[in-house]
Amino acid sequence: MIAASACLLGYCCRYDGRTSPSEKLVKRAAKEAMLPICPEELGYLPTPRTPCDLHDGDGFDVLDGCARVVDREGNDMTQAFLRGAFEALRMIRENNIQFCYLKDKSPS
Repeated sequence: MIAASACLLGYCCRYDGRTSPSEKLVKRAAKEAMLPICPEELGYLPTPRTPCDLHDGDGFDVLDGCARVVDREGNDMTQAFLRGAFEALRMIRENNIQFCYLKDKSPS
């Protein structure tokens, strides 16, 4: 089984409540099982939600505690993003996923 960002599979879970489907992935998902994942929703963030950006580094820096994820209203959303990332990782491991398609430029 393969995992993919849920928005790429046609789920309306982007920050703006829309989807960002990949025609290629949607077609592939019709033929084989895919695990849809949305770290933001797994971190209990609502859809739609205020856009978020990385501050003071990248995702590795967030994991190291040196950077943050902040929404455009100035709220620190780091813990929600970490919770979602670790839940996505748990699901990927639990399902023995070997390959993931993830949304480019997503803060998660």
